[in-house]
Amino acid sequence: MEGMSFTPFERTQRVAVLGGGPGGYEAALAAAQLGAEVTLVERVGIGGSAVLTDVVPSKSLIATADAAVAISEASDLGVNFYAKSESGKPLKPEIAINLAAVNKRLIALAGQQSEDMRAAVLDAGVRVLSGHGRLEGANAIVVSTGVDGTDFDRIEADTIVVAVGASPRELDSAKPDGKRILTWTQLYDMKALPEHLIVVGSGVTGAEFASAYMNLGAKVTLISSRDQVLPGSDQDAARVLEKVFKRGGMQVLSKSRADKVEVTKDGVVATLSDGTTVAGSHCLMAVGSIPNTAGIGLEDAGVELTDSGHIRVNKVARTSVPNIYAAGDCTNFFPLASVASMQGRTAVFHALGDIVIPLELRKITSNIFTAPEIATVGFSEQDVEDGIADGLVYKLPLAANPRAKMMGIKDGFVKLIARKGSGTVIGGVIVAPKASELIYPIAVAVERRLTVDQVSRVFAAYPSLSSSITDASRAMHKVVSG
Repeated sequence: MEGMSFTPFERTQRVAVLGGGPGGYEAALAAAQLGAEVTLVERVGIGGSAVLTDVVPSKSLIATADAAVAISEASDLGVNFYAKSESGKPLKPEIAINLAAVNKRLIALAGQQSEDMRAAVLDAGVRVLSGHGRLEGANAIVVSTGVDGTDFDRIEADTIVVAVGASPRELDSAKPDGKRILTWTQLYDMKALPEHLIVVGSGVTGAEFASAYMNLGAKVTLISSRDQVLPGSDQDAARVLEKVFKRGGMQVLSKSRADKVEVTKDGVVATLSDGTTVAGSHCLMAVGSIPNTAGIGLEDAGVELTDSGHIRVNKVARTSVPNIYAAGDCTNFFPLASVASMQGRTAVFHALGDIVIPLELRKITSNIFTAPEIATVGFSEQDVEDGIADGLVYKLPLAANPRAKMMGIKDGFVKLIARKGSGTVIGGVIVAPKASELIYPIAVAVERRLTVDQVSRVFAAYPSLSSSITDASRAMHKVVSG
């Protein structure tokens, strides 16, 4: 009829999410927030391995190790612990770690976090299916939900988000048995502190667990195939950490490759490529991870994978199939829980037509939870040396900071990287206790393209560790423009 207008009916978008880790969880919440009909498929529990067997329990273990270090080093600050004997003489108690109790707490915390996340998605109106899912073409997921795998549920969707995560890499020459040779998901079954833990692999996972168990009181040998621990990380940071490791009694075997690890009568033996052997009570294999992308119908749906089995995605988490997105460690983007969460949200925003800011690798903040922690963001010093970034680097030792002196902190530094001429902050590294908290202002500076002069004008509390960031930015005032 003339003069009348009609608003076309828009069918509710159907979103299916395969995997309930950080990426899938955030994708489901975002899709529900935007009014979509959402189904989330997860076979283990909401939160995935990040919550149940990886990030949450491992960082909780590290927090326990940090507490043990704080107690042991309290005497440096003039705080001593004593008990009285029957005769009234003072006795200095020893720190004892009840690993069974620690691990019980870690698993309970992880379980509670998973339940909280499950409640959040259910409250948002998300349908949750427990079972093993696989893609059936580009517009459906089939889920085996029965105990024996015989019951099936078919979910049709306009948009699919794949967030199936990754699992520890296992080597035939050092096959984990869950008792003596372990992956990082199996460590929480130990009832007592290992007498001598051999850690194979000096990347982030290996370094974090080596640091934690050393600080809990175990003897640790770290086998690294590279010149230094944390290959690919800031070299100054790696040197500080290696110095702390050796000072704590850890044996670090650089340029050493473990050809095989075998279980013996009362422990394990690692055989190196030069024929030497290292005997221990347990061995942690930290040799990377593999994406959980096999056998879930990706190839049949037309989704392009890398040679390593990772899903190729662009900066908005889209795959080679327009309506299929992917998030987290199963992709070829960046294996961090925080990145997975952002990918999940970005994917849904893009699919449902909301405002999207493409993800940029240079703006991602990462942290290594060793003691001290190592936090990084933006371009690295190596990027400057290689000519990738036109910048200048300034490093300020943390020992010069008054709050660090008060706290008895001996190791660490703040490093700023700024662009020549403009002074724009393009990167930073912090090595310090709780560096994961301290890196945030540098991350904001990188994200918002602040200059060192702008950062220097922000008031930092005195005394505080964060004032080292202010001091470093002030020191760069003339350097970047000169």
